[in-house]
Amino acid sequence: MSIGAVNDGGSHRRLRLGMVGGGEGAFIGAVHRIAARIDDEWELVAGALSSDPERARRSGALLRLDPARSYGSFAEMARAEAGRPDRVDAVAIVTPNHVHHPAASMFLAAGFDVICDKPLCRTMDEARDLAARVAAAGGLFAITYNYTGYPMIRQAREMVVAGELGTIRTIQAEYAQEWLSTDLEASGQKQAAWRTDPARSGAGGAIGDIGTHAFNLAEFVGGLECVELAADLQSFVAGRRVDDNAQMLLRFEGRARGSLWASQVAPGNENGLALRIHGEKAALAWRQEHPNQLVFSRLGQPPLTLTRGGPGSGAAAAHATRIPSGHPEGYLEGFAQLYCDIAAQIRARRAGVAADPLTMLVPGIRAGVRGVAFVTAAVASSAANGAWTPLSD
Repeated sequence: MSIGAVNDGGSHRRLRLGMVGGGEGAFIGAVHRIAARIDDEWELVAGALSSDPERARRSGALLRLDPARSYGSFAEMARAEAGRPDRVDAVAIVTPNHVHHPAASMFLAAGFDVICDKPLCRTMDEARDLAARVAAAGGLFAITYNYTGYPMIRQAREMVVAGELGTIRTIQAEYAQEWLSTDLEASGQKQAAWRTDPARSGAGGAIGDIGTHAFNLAEFVGGLECVELAADLQSFVAGRRVDDNAQMLLRFEGRARGSLWASQVAPGNENGLALRIHGEKAALAWRQEHPNQLVFSRLGQPPLTLTRGGPGSGAAAAHATRIPSGHPEGYLEGFAQLYCDIAAQIRARRAGVAADPLTMLVPGIRAGVRGVAFVTAAVASSAANGAWTPLSD
């Protein structure tokens, strides 16, 4: 069990999780289900696992859901679960982007806590509407920017907050993959098909799918909000309707500057998410493919590699750590940390007590809106030949 997991002697029940999407042929749904179970805080009990009712119920059967709680649509699920004495405690929305807004809106209106995959939605109008609905509902709304759950990312954030880098000067983020280097969507591959369809993904391709992760980490760790950007987006694969490569400059609050590269057409890169932050006194560097290491470089001194659970790592990293240092821990556990912290927040709210501050680092509706603002500004900037464009949220 995570160091951050709630533990009341084993007397509390698992929280009941519902899921929208994530059925046959889906990738991220299985990731959410595994992550939710890692710390034994959640149990999947209900779902509308596909937009096709027959596939949804077939998927429910494969996951051994009670047939009475395997629904043909998310609307049916919201109505039925709202009336049950054993209703779900939260709903995870793990669909393509175009379903996020209608599904989240319906479950918020029914009084459920919502866990939504990123990006929040497709447009700023949808994002603002969801923000208003979350404020009116008053419940928990989480966005699964899963890399914020990594121990050494939380360690890096803690060091920035503590002033160990001094005033931040530059933030460089990149996320490079190769998997869409060819016209994969033409083969009918499900994950490629919806991600390159602007009706389902929104106006952003690579910037929406992976660029928002890099942008989120830049703000989460750097502690500064980006105020404007200058973007150059490309669609290198012939006929592709959304960007598959993006390069941009960023201006943050104060005098900090940055850059971001997101590409899904970069051969030799599997999941190359990286972050570098430079301050007046020191710098930090982290790579997702080596997630348990954080390089800390003080001005004029040799670089020091901090490891998860090793000397020099602090409370934020310890909170997100499950196994001894030296053992690999990463992608699934990052998702799991968010689910663990969400559970802790729900339990604290129900107990009428303040949640542990270390559980409050889960990205919420503002992070979701910021991601959509980033995509919107990048598309507008590129259309204006790279003009500096403000992020308005």
